[in-house]
Amino acid sequence: MAWKPARRSVLAAIGAAAVNGAGVALPARTPSQRPALTVTSPNGKLVAYLDLPSGKADYPTWSATFDGKPLLERSTLALTLANGRLLGPGGRYIDHVIEAIDASWTPPYGIASTYDGKANQIEARFEDRRTRIRFAIRLMAHDDGVAIRFVLMAAPGNSVQLGGEAIELRLPAGSEIWSSRDEGEYARSAPGRINPVPHPDLTRSTDKGAFADTPLLVTTPAGLALSVSESDRLHYPRLMFQPGKDEQSVATRLMHFPGRATGYSGPGETHAAPIFSVPVPFTTPWRLIIVSERPAGLIEKAGLIATLATPNRLGDTGWIRPGRAFRIRKPYSLAGAMEGIAFAEKRKLDYIEFDAHWYGDGTDASDATRPIDGLDMPAIVAAAAKRNIGTILYVDRVPAMRQLPDIVATFRRWGVAGIKFGFIWEGRQEDVDFIYDLVKTCGENRLLVNLHDNLRPAGLERTLPNYVALEGVRGNEQFPTARHNVTLPFTRALSGPIDYTICYDHYKNLTTNAHQLAMAAVYYNPLTFLYWYDVPSKYAVGAWPALQWFDECPTTWDETRAIDGRPGEFVAVARRHGKRWFLGAMTNEDARSITVPLAFLGQGRWQATIFADGAAGQQPRATPVMISRRTVTAGDRLQIAMQPSGGQAVLFEPTA
Repeated sequence: MAWKPARRSVLAAIGAAAVNGAGVALPARTPSQRPALTVTSPNGKLVAYLDLPSGKADYPTWSATFDGKPLLERSTLALTLANGRLLGPGGRYIDHVIEAIDASWTPPYGIASTYDGKANQIEARFEDRRTRIRFAIRLMAHDDGVAIRFVLMAAPGNSVQLGGEAIELRLPAGSEIWSSRDEGEYARSAPGRINPVPHPDLTRSTDKGAFADTPLLVTTPAGLALSVSESDRLHYPRLMFQPGKDEQSVATRLMHFPGRATGYSGPGETHAAPIFSVPVPFTTPWRLIIVSERPAGLIEKAGLIATLATPNRLGDTGWIRPGRAFRIRKPYSLAGAMEGIAFAEKRKLDYIEFDAHWYGDGTDASDATRPIDGLDMPAIVAAAAKRNIGTILYVDRVPAMRQLPDIVATFRRWGVAGIKFGFIWEGRQEDVDFIYDLVKTCGENRLLVNLHDNLRPAGLERTLPNYVALEGVRGNEQFPTARHNVTLPFTRALSGPIDYTICYDHYKNLTTNAHQLAMAAVYYNPLTFLYWYDVPSKYAVGAWPALQWFDECPTTWDETRAIDGRPGEFVAVARRHGKRWFLGAMTNEDARSITVPLAFLGQGRWQATIFADGAAGQQPRATPVMISRRTVTAGDRLQIAMQPSGGQAVLFEPTA
């Protein structure tokens, strides 16, 4: 990371003046004549304001515009202390620092080969007179969004007990929000009326109330599309959102309980933790708004969440290998394992995974270092490795808590590539800390990690790059609707990797097979599971020519182009890996035709291999995949026709 020297502008007495990103005094911008600081994104389009408290009970506020359009109206800022008092209102201004930052970086995997980290930032410093806590508010303006966080700089006893946040997001009047909870359906509402229906099986143990998970999708009357989320959540509870004080606003809310704390647990493990302590100095997570002039444009900007996270703490990442995985299912046997390895080799897959109960029933008594009888795991791992196929082993939460050192030592000895942990809780500070320690321990032992259940990304895959995948989505194992599938690219998929567990040609699918193929390019997940409910024998009969798409489609990208789309209606995304482009398009329950300009291809001639919906079947899943090839150039426009709940996948390869 290259940090440019800070440009400093310290005001002893601000009065009614404001200061812009270059430290130049400006007229106050509000009728209240509140002192304000202003910071502008490098391209000049995004302007963010930090209004300072002008009285003992006055809140600091933040607001922003994008290309002259309102993005965020004046919104209050505060942390809640354990005793209920607020940190922020009435804070005595000390000074501020202005920085031009270039934290651009090259990820070991991602949606692009490089991530843009150029931004401008103001850090305004304050002192709370009553508690003698010194704190700062850090406001960042990036070309792709605006972010804010608190910095606790000094406090008596060098720690602070917190009871939550009082951070508001007051959105432009007439804005609409897409929100969901615990893998439930997405609901559309005014900001102040968010109350998504939770998934009936996943919410019994967690926070009760009108709460929504990250990220929120917002559309404004001026045509802006916003994704509201968090980044750099370390030693801090997970963020949720709740209705604000009126129709226009939502407010942050930190989780008190773990999400989906079902399954195996010990006495008292699901207790509430509304109060938590942090050491000082301490920096809270970013509260982040990604902005685009169209919903599809958000897809190209999703890397901002990882960019704002703490950089890599593991060191060497050369051993980390993203790829595609196949799940080996019960009943487990040595013969079944070898059949799975052969299938993975034939289909050019990178990993096999043994799922639940390969070592027992997953209860407290299970030993995750001892395979069930008849399963010679060291021999299986070695056999897969000879074919350059890694092995991933599933481990439940309780054995992970009880015997993690033995697990990682044993798996390293066997040559295991990674671990998929199931029933992982996230919510309270202690849950976040458990996940961090779990992933870090695995990374220090060169083990990839895939976490499952009710989780939400916040950039940890940058801090600990062995954290290659996570769930936190109503995936294909639940056979959701096409409408749900084309909502995810604008919602949950924007915040980070999304382990969707793609199922092909399954009798429970509510979509066409071409729709399933397209998911591999539309959704980003460095460890993509394919053929989720399948066994190799299914594909032993017949040619299955459409599987060529899965054979070739990678899981990480050098470039991402969002072609078009509207949440809940359709989406089209093109991604480049090396010299080849992969385009995925999906529609909801309506048949749809779209035109895709191919300017993203660049110079030369390209062979397009097209996997399209054929004539509509009686059910979407009965619609055949039709394969065709044609030569195209960047000047062409490709017509994509999709049947109801359908899709299309296109592989572009340069011709000699």
